[in-house]
Amino acid sequence: MIPTGSISEILEHKGNAVWTVSPDNTVFEAIQMMSEKNIGALLVTEHGRLIGIVSERDYTRKVALKGKTSKDLQVRDIISDKVLSVTPQHTIEECMRLMTENRVRHLPVLEGETLTGVVSIGDLVNWIISAQSTTIRQLETYISGYPA
Repeated sequence: MIPTGSISEILEHKGNAVWTVSPDNTVFEAIQMMSEKNIGALLVTEHGRLIGIVSERDYTRKVALKGKTSKDLQVRDIISDKVLSVTPQHTIEECMRLMTENRVRHLPVLEGETLTGVVSIGDLVNWIISAQSTTIRQLETYISGYPA
């Protein structure tokens, strides 16, 4: 069972920093930014609006495996433009289901049209592990404090 919780709780803990790239940037610039920030995907925005996402997987499948060069391609050439998004009110369980069913690793968080964060599968797994550890500690304290 996945502990209950919402995306807003994850964003409160991890922060809501979002790294974005323009569709006009080169793929090389995007990969370079992902490396510098130690992240696996960048949200692609144009005029302040989310239009897609570009990931290491996109690079591998659409550039490297096809023998193309990242300095000659723009992000718009490899963008995944069918982006699933969630709201801060979505539950951890809903997001895990979305990610699993759609085989994605990142979900932008939107309030209306405003980008307020991004969560990765790693963020969700870390939250679940932390919540389960807390529950275990509470149960251990309850059991050990109970007279035999």
